[in-house]
Amino acid sequence: MKITFIGGGNMASAMIGGLLKQGWPASAIGVVEIAPAAREQLEHKLKVKAFAALGADAAKADCIVLAVKPQQMRELAEQLRPLLKTQLVITIAAGIRLADLTRWLGYQRIVRVMPNTPALALAGISGMYAPSAVSAADRAAAGKILGAVGATLWLEREEDLDAITAVSGSGPAYVFYFIEALEQAAKELGLTADAARKLALETFAGAVKLATQAGEPPATLRGRVTSKGGTTERALKSMEADRVKEIIVRAVRAAAERSRELGDEFGKD
Repeated sequence: MKITFIGGGNMASAMIGGLLKQGWPASAIGVVEIAPAAREQLEHKLKVKAFAALGADAAKADCIVLAVKPQQMRELAEQLRPLLKTQLVITIAAGIRLADLTRWLGYQRIVRVMPNTPALALAGISGMYAPSAVSAADRAAAGKILGAVGATLWLEREEDLDAITAVSGSGPAYVFYFIEALEQAAKELGLTADAARKLALETFAGAVKLATQAGEPPATLRGRVTSKGGTTERALKSMEADRVKEIIVRAVRAAAERSRELGDEFGKD
């Protein structure tokens, strides 16, 4: 399968890197990237063919991955529309709904995906949705491409992508925010900056690994760490008093609402 990525940013580079590590030949991958420096780096580092502009040669692929910013999608659709024949189209642009993209492209063979930045470490999670016009074979192909950079989760409703955006798309930022706080607390308690960073990162990584492997609810695992009258209980009581969990849930809801708003804004004619 030949793949052309339109847009050569971080997410596209991560996906290409993942595909290459899975044994995908570099000769079967192309990238349209208008920035000369980025284009040169793609060719030098990943050994893939990079195009300066979208044209017939770039569009000669079995699958085209739209990896541009949402605000660029409409203009791109106008350029891509006359070049589409039988290609599978995958869009990873946040907020662009299939109804709008289908209208702009005059094309229905499209899979919409919301990946996240841990894809850069081949540890992402991608929410995926395909309408009925997309065949089982196309779904499998899309799953293989996104599976190169992490786990995949197929959705039955496109609107669930707003929740995916809020939880896993934006989620790494929430995790980094908590790590920042843990690191800051460690430094305020007298630890060196290096020690604070290492403790925060390794504690978080270890806890996630344990939660992944244990197969038990996080609340159960939390309970095992929390001795009655101990230090952990004191910390958790402080968080409960400050309604930390409620604040996090409200923040994620706000992100989901913003995702819906962006869909409305980008889809306006």
